[in-house]
Amino acid sequence: MKNSNDTSSLDHRSPEAFQQDPWHQLKSFTRARIAIGRVGSSLPTKEVLDFGLSHAMARDAVHLALDVDVLEVDIKQHDFITTRVKSMAGDRATYLLRPDMGRRLHEQSLLQLQNLHQTKPIDFLMVVGDGLSSLAVARHAAPLLKEMRKLLPTDWYAGHVVIASQARVAIGDEIGQALNAKIVAMLIGERPGLSSPDSLGIYLTYHPQLGLSDADRNCISNVRPEGLNYQAAAKKLIWLAKEAMRLKLTGIALKDESDVQEISQQAVINLPT
Repeated sequence: MKNSNDTSSLDHRSPEAFQQDPWHQLKSFTRARIAIGRVGSSLPTKEVLDFGLSHAMARDAVHLALDVDVLEVDIKQHDFITTRVKSMAGDRATYLLRPDMGRRLHEQSLLQLQNLHQTKPIDFLMVVGDGLSSLAVARHAAPLLKEMRKLLPTDWYAGHVVIASQARVAIGDEIGQALNAKIVAMLIGERPGLSSPDSLGIYLTYHPQLGLSDADRNCISNVRPEGLNYQAAAKKLIWLAKEAMRLKLTGIALKDESDVQEISQQAVINLPT
């Protein structure tokens, strides 16, 4: 007698039965590998091949060099002025083996920023770094900056968008310190996953300076159309930045209550008259 829980013939069922399977419905809510089926005691060939492809894409995202020329053109299309810098890591191999070098500016880049003429003090500095996924930066940085521009307070001065090569998150602190920025928002490629080789992260730091830790920053992760979309990410970031300006801090002391505030405002709007 066949066990009713046996899923070995999952792929051979009719389309109607497949649609009624609860696991199939759950798969629509996640990119995680669930309900992938089986063939005997092994995985279906398609799933094995898909896993291999995802693993290769994740590795490529880490090693692929960012095309800074193309990125700069994309960013300038949204009326930003850009400046290029690089870290102390001279190449990708060094960057991967020496994370400490990716956190510090090259001496020439530091002098370049210190000599950069700013018309007035910078309130909100935007830094774009390749990080561990140049693919994420190439795909999502420019569209996200476009959405951020729409929400930036008109009385904030943002200065240049700094593009950092071979960059780790902490390099934003030294860049912000060199330009005397009140707040720095670091847009950087996150470590790829097997279902997300192009995830972009944002790290917000008030009064950036050398020596800060991750506890001093707020992070918004998984920015991409399949995760947190550009508009939602920009809205959350600017809300946090405004709170950081008001409280003069970021990090563990700054709680993201943007969604709570939005729900409260929506409830007031929907109150019966």
